[in-house]
Amino acid sequence: MDERRTVEISKYLARHLRHRPEDIGITLDRHGWVDVDELLSAAARHGFPVTRAELEHVVAVNDKRRYAFDDTGRRIRAHQGHSVDVDLDLPVTPPPPRLYHGTAPRFVAAIRRDGLRRMRRHAVHLSPDRATAERVGSRRGRPVVLVVDAARMAADGHEFRVTPNGVWLVDAVPPEYLTFPD
Repeated sequence: MDERRTVEISKYLARHLRHRPEDIGITLDRHGWVDVDELLSAAARHGFPVTRAELEHVVAVNDKRRYAFDDTGRRIRAHQGHSVDVDLDLPVTPPPPRLYHGTAPRFVAAIRRDGLRRMRRHAVHLSPDRATAERVGSRRGRPVVLVVDAARMAADGHEFRVTPNGVWLVDAVPPEYLTFPD
């Protein structure tokens, strides 16, 4: 499958597995899973046919490992990034001492004032290393990488969870736990 088709399917999955499942008539269970056959049938009914082989390819090659099949291979979900209400059923996990968040320069003033908020998403996303945060932040131009004092946050009672693809999730990061570049 060519790269263009892979990206097209990945974006389609993001839209319907993370944000708007109702647009194609699918229902995510409380943990974000949907039956693969239901997803493929719904996509075809709505003018976007995808084969099982294409779906497997997108899950396997996605550089951010955004999607996963369950152990049976009969259900699929997005690992994170949901704006719909789901419980990803991830255990509270002690974070490393530092985590990172990549953003665009235009958001820095608001983040200095309010910290990192989940906005329309299920949680704030944090990266385990600076390089990943730079890649995330560069989606909107030159990235600004913020350092999160995750150890102090955890000690102060904030709960962290980590997705199978290594994205750290937290409800919010108050500004006092952030270090901004000069």
